[in-house]
Amino acid sequence: MGGGGSALRVCADHRGGINWLSLSPDGQRLLTGSEDGTARLWSTADGTCCALLQGHESYVTFCQLEDEAAFTCSADCTIRKWDVLTGQCLQVFRGHTSIVNRILVADNQLFSSSYDRTARAWSVDRGQVAREFRGHRNCVLTLAYAGAPCVEEAVAGGLLVTGSTDATAKVWQVASGCCHQTLRGHTGAVLCLVLDAPGRTAFTGSTDATVRAWDILSGQQLRVFREHQGSVICLELVNRHVYSGSADRTVKCWLADTGERVRTFTAHRHSVSALKYHAGTLFTGSGDARARAFDAQSGALRRVFRGHAFVINCIQEKTLILGKIEGRRRRGRERMRRSDGITDSMDMKSAQCLPSLSTRLLREHTSGRIWTQAELYHSSGPQASESLLRISLKGPIANMYY
Repeated sequence: MGGGGSALRVCADHRGGINWLSLSPDGQRLLTGSEDGTARLWSTADGTCCALLQGHESYVTFCQLEDEAAFTCSADCTIRKWDVLTGQCLQVFRGHTSIVNRILVADNQLFSSSYDRTARAWSVDRGQVAREFRGHRNCVLTLAYAGAPCVEEAVAGGLLVTGSTDATAKVWQVASGCCHQTLRGHTGAVLCLVLDAPGRTAFTGSTDATVRAWDILSGQQLRVFREHQGSVICLELVNRHVYSGSADRTVKCWLADTGERVRTFTAHRHSVSALKYHAGTLFTGSGDARARAFDAQSGALRRVFRGHAFVINCIQEKTLILGKIEGRRRRGRERMRRSDGITDSMDMKSAQCLPSLSTRLLREHTSGRIWTQAELYHSSGPQASESLLRISLKGPIANMYY
């Protein structure tokens, strides 16, 4: 059984839980989006709050941080673009008629998915809708983009893949807005997807307890991964292996090319809601309010991180973070979003909690925990663990996964 660690420092002054975290490409800034309707930019070098991003009229569901701009989306049906130096709102993207669930910035385009059953492509510079993708019969939850270099022989302009609670995923031609393929086979909501763009393959996870592999050009279902006993909530694709986290309290590792299950990771006491692979270690977040680190090769549990009260919903990884903690540069950082809004630091090797970046780190938000192998930033809000995947599933479908 893996060793454990206790939190030595807790910051718990948030006015609302942190719904998402995003690191800048250079690792020098951290962006947090909160239930309190604001986003904040933080320095990863000393933990100071660099900018308060105010303007949304409801909670922030998701955020993405780029070198020169920050992007947030909200339950107020809008997306906003912010100056990372001044915190000024540069652009408001209006058009969605319900909660904007996810955004993705790629190839100088902004993609969004919404409860209004649409996905959209926007001009990053002008803030105008360039394409509207209509065809789903229910909420669009997740999305991924395959750029033109990966699919240019067949589809110029790239492909957008979306997953919906209507039990389908769709592949869209970004240049025309036309539906290229509809991926049918799931019998429940598509909660997550990952894209192997060079291989032109999409992997989708669903409430029907399966993972499915698809050819995104032909729409053909290639494989079905059947062994989970509950909803598949999260996916990770690494080195031709697919990792799937489920409401059945396990993570399974599959060979992407054959669908063969090669390993099962147990020890969770609740649904597995977040996954991230880094340098031979598989990190998991669970509704049992614990993060775990497994040896990805053997499946052995290395560490259990305790201290939070509610579900871990998200893990983000950056292989190199510039800046110093306790006077040293650290590599391979992990960022985790949690529901109880608390932040600490923990050393993976010793399972000892490290001092926070600064006493101000995330202090203006409700809270957060910073664990490390490098580091794991956890955040969360005051909801019970049953509201799993609260960001993407807040509302009437929030509890459909159990």
